[in-house]
Amino acid sequence: MSIEAITRRDLLRWGALGLGSSVVAPALAVPPPRVTGKADACIMLWLGGGASQVDTFDPKGRGDGKKEAGCYYDAIPTAIQDVKICEHLERTASRLDRCILVRSLFHNVVDEHAAATNLLHTGRPVSGTVTYPSLGSIVSHERGAEGQGVPAYVVIGYPNVSRGPGFLGSKYGYVYLTDTESGPSGLTPPPDIATNRRARRDVLVESLRSDFEAKNPSDTSIRDYAIAGRDAARLAGPAFMSAFDLGREAATVRASYGGEFGQRCLLARRLVERGVRFVEVAHNLNFLNGTGWDTHNQGQLRQHELIRELDHALSGLIDDLGRVGRLDSTLIVVATEFGRPPEFDSGGGRGHQWQAFSGLLAGGGLKTGQVIGSTDEHCKKIAERPISIPDFHATIYSALGINPSKDLDAGGRPVPITDHGKAIAELFV
Repeated sequence: MSIEAITRRDLLRWGALGLGSSVVAPALAVPPPRVTGKADACIMLWLGGGASQVDTFDPKGRGDGKKEAGCYYDAIPTAIQDVKICEHLERTASRLDRCILVRSLFHNVVDEHAAATNLLHTGRPVSGTVTYPSLGSIVSHERGAEGQGVPAYVVIGYPNVSRGPGFLGSKYGYVYLTDTESGPSGLTPPPDIATNRRARRDVLVESLRSDFEAKNPSDTSIRDYAIAGRDAARLAGPAFMSAFDLGREAATVRASYGGEFGQRCLLARRLVERGVRFVEVAHNLNFLNGTGWDTHNQGQLRQHELIRELDHALSGLIDDLGRVGRLDSTLIVVATEFGRPPEFDSGGGRGHQWQAFSGLLAGGGLKTGQVIGSTDEHCKKIAERPISIPDFHATIYSALGINPSKDLDAGGRPVPITDHGKAIAELFV
């Protein structure tokens, strides 16, 4: 390691060992070389509600849906030798060599959806003193939009503070939408206002905005609000809005993605093609099975419909990114806030399990066709290679060429991008 590569944090860590220590401190404290990927965009499929790992990516023995614990479905072989997943993920199974299963995710947020969702998005527990930025906002901050006239960060789903920019400020927030056809509300001008009249309004608004900024030069909230207004005007232009015309896609391509969720994934592909860096696609907007991935009680009975919809959309996205030459440069992340235990509750569903659950990565130039970590015979405890949420985040950042140990500025206080997360080194070629 060169002198230039030694950080202030390294020096402090070595100093803590003491000058009189018999141990050669630098030899112990020098971190491993940082791994860096080559992806330039990320599409995250969010399985809000807590997807059951035992019924999807980490199947064990069959249960009976009542008293006998275990999987609700049969398991099938995949493109990775000796690795099986749920029978309703048939399309994904044949493409698993382009994926990485992470079967040993864990955290310690007990039994609460909102707190666990915040942790999965920000990599840190809720704090009473600071609001941490989300994955998408950090990617926006570090990489920015790749294209002109497009945002860096888009959420296809409902707005939520856990997806927000936190202390980074509104400049690194997201544009959100729930309607794939019309795009974000508020960006399309009313059709009954003539173009020249709209142009005069824009000139007037910019004049008022600039005057107000000039009178309040030190107010960062006013500056950020003004930037957001100008950005919104640019986003209403054709470069961004044309992405929402899914009718431009061939019928065979649209069909390859499946239904509503699949069409949101197709839109995500169109957005990253235009230069959006990070797109989150929520898979719990329509509650296809009545409960989404929160499969307590009756939600378990129709969970297979949700799994099949995920399978169709995920496999379609993998194929389509490959078709347009973007699979190696686009990281796909499948994530959820926690998993489910193998036991069934009194209503036939499953409770919450945060001690061991699964995630999936695909494409992104990573070394795919691997399974990271494993769980015990009941899928309740991690047997090998625990991966913390900061580790998972560090892997995502590293794949996108972002240093997961870099400090961000939280009002003059340095805050590392991850909470001591370490990227999964063997995923990087």
